[in-house]
Amino acid sequence: MSGTSSTSSTSSTSDITGTNGIKGTAELLARVEAAQQQGEQALAGAPTTADLKAAEAELLGRKSALAQLNTCLRDLTPEDRKLVGQAVNDARAKLISALANKKADLDAVDRARALQADRLDLTESLRTTSPSGVIQDRGHLHLVTQTRDELEDTFVAMGFSVAEGPEAETDWYNFEALNMPPAHPARGMWDTLYLKLGAPETVLLRTHTSPVQIHLMENQKPPIYAVMPGRCYRRDTPDARHLPVFHQIEGLVVDRGITFGDLAGTIEAFTEAFFGPGMHSRLRPSYFPFTEPSAEFEVTCPICGGDGCRTCSGSGWIELGGCGMVDPEVFAAVGIDPEEYSGFAFGFGIDRLAQVRHGIEDMRILLDNDLRFISQF
Repeated sequence: MSGTSSTSSTSSTSDITGTNGIKGTAELLARVEAAQQQGEQALAGAPTTADLKAAEAELLGRKSALAQLNTCLRDLTPEDRKLVGQAVNDARAKLISALANKKADLDAVDRARALQADRLDLTESLRTTSPSGVIQDRGHLHLVTQTRDELEDTFVAMGFSVAEGPEAETDWYNFEALNMPPAHPARGMWDTLYLKLGAPETVLLRTHTSPVQIHLMENQKPPIYAVMPGRCYRRDTPDARHLPVFHQIEGLVVDRGITFGDLAGTIEAFTEAFFGPGMHSRLRPSYFPFTEPSAEFEVTCPICGGDGCRTCSGSGWIELGGCGMVDPEVFAAVGIDPEEYSGFAFGFGIDRLAQVRHGIEDMRILLDNDLRFISQF
């Protein structure tokens, strides 16, 4: 190795390479390692995103220590240039990785801080105080919603499942599949609200929750034991016992060997479970196009306990809803063999039930949002 030749070729950078290539290369590698360690410490200590951006410019920018070391490569031998250049690239890659990790950590801190700043305290309390110092009572579920929840709990305890369906239905699900083809006289029992969708009078707001039975029998093979609560719509004039938007719950049982006695027993079991001991039900012949035979069921008047009062017109009974054995034509519409399976269905109004149970004279008050009324329940 010629020391004179090396000194002559690097006289302008003698402070970096010294008197020979080996000593200069070792010093450069040490400076690269030191720049990397100092850079990692600076990145790890950056407290904010803004500080991190400043550290990035200082450590990886055009005037950084690694960039200055890169300019020294041209004065090295090819072998040393390759060695030191690889070290500079490795150091830069490690600093970029450390920068990305620190940025992710700071972003997570910033997100957590932003979420905390936007956080709303939704903790329930029995009483709250407004900014003006007025004590306010918290809200609660509406009486109709409370009644629906109680009904679902009662039927689930009896072994039923809960099913739901769309409120906008086609004519087929709401009428035809329920044994009411076009022009059938029974369609006059419902004041239907049709929607401007598709052909005239093909899409409507469901008039009862019975279409859910069709959906359920289409999608589930027997045995079926289910109740279907939901909102219904009819073109009714509001009065003490009717609303244009109301709530129903229907039950459906489909299995082998189901009889009318099972229907009567189920309604009696429900009546006692929901209204309490001593309350009973009875059935009276009626007509519905989707059940045969059909009946209306009544329950012991909860106001007088069956003794007779003004609410029950002295009879001791309150009409609650309709029921019957599922018509074979309905089974045929959903592909269930009526020779193998039988079933029953029943339904009644949830609003009506709440009215009867709590002795409410006018159903329209359920929609008034009068705090003097709704705060009682």
